[in-house]
Amino acid sequence: MTIARRTVLAGSAASLGASCLPRSASAQASTEVTLAFGPATAVYALGMIADAKGFFKGEKMNFKLLIGNAGTHGRQSLAAGQATFAHGDASHPLQLTARGKPAKIILATQMVSSISNIVVRKDLFDAGITSVEKLATYKRPDGAKPIIAATAIGSGTWMYGTYVFEAKGFGDKINWVAGGGPKTMYPALETKQFDAIMAVPGWVIEVEKKGFGKAIYDTSKPGVFEAAFGGTVPVLVVYTLTETIQNDRAEVQVFVDAMVKAMAWVKVASADDLLALVGEKYFAGVDPDAVKAELTFDKQTWAYDGRIDKASFERGGKVWYRAGSDIPASKYEDLVDMSFLDAAQAKLK
Repeated sequence: MTIARRTVLAGSAASLGASCLPRSASAQASTEVTLAFGPATAVYALGMIADAKGFFKGEKMNFKLLIGNAGTHGRQSLAAGQATFAHGDASHPLQLTARGKPAKIILATQMVSSISNIVVRKDLFDAGITSVEKLATYKRPDGAKPIIAATAIGSGTWMYGTYVFEAKGFGDKINWVAGGGPKTMYPALETKQFDAIMAVPGWVIEVEKKGFGKAIYDTSKPGVFEAAFGGTVPVLVVYTLTETIQNDRAEVQVFVDAMVKAMAWVKVASADDLLALVGEKYFAGVDPDAVKAELTFDKQTWAYDGRIDKASFERGGKVWYRAGSDIPASKYEDLVDMSFLDAAQAKLK
């Protein structure tokens, strides 16, 4: 899959510094706000939709997207001061906080993971490797463990993929590597450098259509995710540094207002509507069927109320607080701030 992104914009340090000024002090000029995430898949389409629908324009907010190749991109961009907000796996703000960059989750966008799917090489599937258990016991020709690629070590795909195997008792049976985005994932799977890859629904569709991979773990099937994780958990979230909240609550509120409006629009729109809105600009060159399949899955699993309660956060601890993640256990109250969401939803009533 070749992703042609005609508009991938990065904010400068100077403009980001200006965005930290109180809105009253910068009211005469547009405030530049950058949302970072990666890779450019439909699961991160909320920011694209909010921008395309013009939900930021009436707020004197100059909104830009900063798109990378893996979920870690958002976290790293936020820590480096290159982004104001980030959209990614819920483990990222926990990792930032543990490393001395306190962050807060301000909105959930997905509570059932679309990034937990596992696609194995087609030749292995045809040879009988048709389940997670069978993949875990497979040996490469040289006797080595099977190689599975996540987008990056420490990314959301890695967090959920490793948990799936650990939960089944196969945590030490896999060799995990960083595979990047589809431009590198697909060729490496096709040429047998990887035995399997973690894949969003669109990638599953495209790899299967091209004939070199087959899904053996598919969270689009009802109950698959809940059975493994004990219920819904905060999977994908929007987060920011705590200092951003402290410096300019008004700016954060405007941003959340726009994102909540986008979610409300998505809830009543069709997958065709979504594809028509953002497909050409962000997914030109991608198989439209794959993009539509992913948008359909996302529509069915996006957290339309944006809310994270304490119980779901604690279930997420099964994924986050494990050997290799280097994430210490955190309190819900220290990592989650739903006040902006509360205010945004009140305005829509």
